Amino acid sequence: MRRLRVGVIGAGHLGRIHARILSKLAGVRLMGVADPSAEARSQVTDNLRTAAFADHRELIPNIDAAVIAAPTFLHHALGKELISAGKHVLIEKPLAPTANEARDLHAAAKDAHVVLQVGHVERFNPALQAAQSITEHPKFIDAVRCGGFTGRSQDVGVVLDLMIHDLDLILSMNASPVEQVDAVGVAVLGGHEDLANARLTFADGCVANVSASRISPQPTRRMQVFSKSGFARLDFAGRCATVIRPSELIASGQFTLDDVLPASQAEAVARVLTEESVTPPPVDQLTEELSEFAACIQSSEPPRCGGAEACRAIEVAEMVLSSIAQHHWTDEPAPAPAILRGPHWDRVATPAEHREAS
Repeated sequence: MRRLRVGVIGAGHLGRIHARILSKLAGVRLMGVADPSAEARSQVTDNLRTAAFADHRELIPNIDAAVIAAPTFLHHALGKELISAGKHVLIEKPLAPTANEARDLHAAAKDAHVVLQVGHVERFNPALQAAQSITEHPKFIDAVRCGGFTGRSQDVGVVLDLMIHDLDLILSMNASPVEQVDAVGVAVLGGHEDLANARLTFADGCVANVSASRISPQPTRRMQVFSKSGFARLDFAGRCATVIRPSELIASGQFTLDDVLPASQAEAVARVLTEESVTPPPVDQLTEELSEFAACIQSSEPPRCGGAEACRAIEVAEMVLSSIAQHHWTDEPAPAPAILRGPHWDRVATPAEHREAS
C-alpha cells in the first residue's frame, strides 16, 4: 500500500511537533512544511529531512492530506482551499474562529468526501479513557484549565485557546442541548479575554462549571465528573484518574448510617464507596491523534472529533463569549485587536504594536 503523503501548514511550535511525529509515523510520508517565516522553516529543515515552502500552495499538488497548524483566523481559508483540492485535513483546534466558518468547513468536507479531523488532543488523554464508565450521562462537571502566558494563539482569547478543550470534552459526554450559559471574563494583556469562567446548563439538567486562564502562575488541567455511576477526578496533566463507585446498597438507597456507631461510620462508608486510582500506560496523545487521522483516511471511518463535534464546541464557545460580552468588568468593552497584514498570512498585533498603532 502506498504511503499517505502528508504536509504540515504552519511551522510554529505545534506545527514542528506535528512534522516530527509525521516523519516517523508508519504508513505516512512527510512531504514538507509550509510557513511564510524563513526562521520557522529553518527550524524544521535543520532537524528533519523534508522540503519547506514559503507559500503553502506549492505543497498542495504533492500531498494527499495536510495538518493545518496555522493561526486560528486562517483555518477557514486554508481549510477551504485544501478541501476544494480534494485533500483530507486535520485542523488544529479550534476548527475556526466562528461557528459560521466552522459549519462551512464541515459542509465542504462532507460534500468533497474527505476526512475532516479537528485537533482536540485531550480526546486521546488516557485519563479520559480510564474514567469512561463514570463520564457517561453526567449530572455535574467542574473543569479547570490554567497555564502561564506563552505568547502563542494571541489571535483568539482563552475561550477558544484553552477552554475549548474542556467544552469539547463536556459535550462529548452529554448530547443534550445547552440551554443556558452564564459567563464572565476579563482581558488582562490585550484585546481578548485571558481569564474566563462559564456555567453551562443542559436541557437534561446537567450543569458544568468551566474555568480557564492563560496567565496563571500555577498550571492546572483537571476535571471532576459526577454521575449516577459515581465520581471521577481526571488529572489531564498527570494522565491519571481517581474513580469512586457506589455499592449496590448506595445505588438502591438501602444504605443508612442510622444504625452505625459514630466511631464506625468512616469504616462503613469506605465499604460502600470504593475508590480506585487508575494510571494507564503512558501514550503520546499527538501521535495517537495523527495515527487516527491516517487510519480514518485509509478506512473511511469517521474520527472521534470531526467537523460536527468541533462545530458544536465552537457554537457553545460563542455562547460563552456572548455572555462574557454582557458582563463587562469596565464600562467600556475591550477594543478589537489590530491585524497586521503580511505577504501571505496576516497576524494579530502584539500588545506593544497595538499601542504603537493606536
